[in-house]
Amino acid sequence: MEAIDLERVNHFLLRKQHLTENTKTDDILQIVSDIGGLHATGATTPYVSLFARMKSFEKEDLRRELQDKRTLGRIRTVRRTLYVLTKEMIPIAHSATRKFIELRARDFEKHLGITPAIYKNTSKKILEVLDNDGLTAKEVKRALGMDLNISSIMNLMCDQGILIRGLPKKGWKSNIHRYYNFSRFLPDVDLNEVGEEKATGLLVHQYLKSFGPATEKDIVWWTGLRKTPIRKALDDIQEQLLHIEIEGLEGNFVMLGSDEKALKTTRVAQKKTVCFLPASDPHLMGYRERGRYLDYEHYNELFDPSGNATFMILLDGRAVGVWDLEKGKKPLVKLYLLEKVDSSLSKTLRRKAKDIGKFIAEKDVRTKECDSMIPLTERTMGSFMTPLKFS
Repeated sequence: MEAIDLERVNHFLLRKQHLTENTKTDDILQIVSDIGGLHATGATTPYVSLFARMKSFEKEDLRRELQDKRTLGRIRTVRRTLYVLTKEMIPIAHSATRKFIELRARDFEKHLGITPAIYKNTSKKILEVLDNDGLTAKEVKRALGMDLNISSIMNLMCDQGILIRGLPKKGWKSNIHRYYNFSRFLPDVDLNEVGEEKATGLLVHQYLKSFGPATEKDIVWWTGLRKTPIRKALDDIQEQLLHIEIEGLEGNFVMLGSDEKALKTTRVAQKKTVCFLPASDPHLMGYRERGRYLDYEHYNELFDPSGNATFMILLDGRAVGVWDLEKGKKPLVKLYLLEKVDSSLSKTLRRKAKDIGKFIAEKDVRTKECDSMIPLTERTMGSFMTPLKFS
């Protein structure tokens, strides 16, 4: 297959990620499945990611799927990152990544002085005090009356599939989760449904379905797994794969052969596609090499030293700016553009900024274009969550 134009590839990926106007949908489960899950380390990230992809989204829609219908679950998986996944995706993600996630969690407990015996005894007591309504780690600690790092123990129990994180106690902007007995919360989900090797293969297939074309390095980085199992997984589905080159990018890119027709027939729309994405949005965190959607001269304004993506403005799949919401009585959405835009696009950016700002702040917001920003590489850890704080 001849080298594919990068602009076409980016539009193809925007469509895969439900980020174009004609691919937006109100089917949350379809979106979560198609984009490889919702990044959920930041409390508001899943909501803003869905807002960017749905025709009409209310925060209650996600709450209903997570808590009432329980069609979705929140687990730690690839890169030790918290994700919201469909029930069908959970066993695959859990089995493929459990070994290295659990190892890191146990190392941390060892550092805290929590022995296997202490963990076994305490985890049993935690299950006894959890009720059907779920409890926070603080509430569990109070019920047990124990002077231990209960949060660490409950995190490991989640990584092992004994517990699961439910909705936060204090609303959608909180990270103080309620914890539930996994088998009671999702009784029809069998975490041992697939073995590690098969799960890894299915995870790689899911990745290519959501993010391909991509390189082997991209897959290794995204999964957090070693090269050997990734290469085996690719070898096992070699007949289903297509290898291509992308103009302007280095490397051998692989994609599902079933996507070939869709890629070839993708046409760049005359109307510009503008996306306001939250920090750590799945689309932004899908690749190790980010050259497909940014100029590396702007890398330090878009990613922190750990590789965390900040709040970005994409134009036809390429990063053209950063946005940030300044909270307060009169919320303000700040915009920092990496390049000049015409007056028509400027109006579109301000309109979209007001829309997403109102969704988050739950009131009308103002907008402001900033002249400069401090690179994230010169800020403290976690600054990717407030990129324009000092602008």
